Amino acid sequence: MSEETKFYVVDKRVLPEIFVKVMKVKSMMESGAFPSVSKALETVGISRTAYYKYKDHIFETSDSSIGKTVIIALGLMDEKGVLSNVLNVISSSGANILTINQTIPINKIANVTVSISVGEPDISSLMEEIAAIEGVIALKIIARE
Repeated sequence: MSEETKFYVVDKRVLPEIFVKVMKVKSMMESGAFPSVSKALETVGISRTAYYKYKDHIFETSDSSIGKTVIIALGLMDEKGVLSNVLNVISSSGANILTINQTIPINKIANVTVSISVGEPDISSLMEEIAAIEGVIALKIIARE
């Protein structure tokens, strides 16, 4: 994974307005208040392009995430020990591994989805540790409960 990948917690008061609006649309969609993304985007006043550019890269963090499930998608090199190293980092962080799904490696890259129950709201340090593992070439939080 790139050395440039970092995770930060930022006070929303200093974020550009687009990030706050993307989070509002995500919240609207999760609540079921809107039947389509288009309606939510129209209500909030942002473009579809802006929403899809940022929606997978911005998440809300709060104390209510304690004991919640987080699903992480990874791209791993098909090399001995890479998945084991990832699982060891997750386990040593105190998170509970709930499920592991791995595809057959194609072009020496395996796609892996891991769902974990996190005990603390700070998932960013765990993500940084995973990103630093040799053989991890992609990492993304795809869902939070």
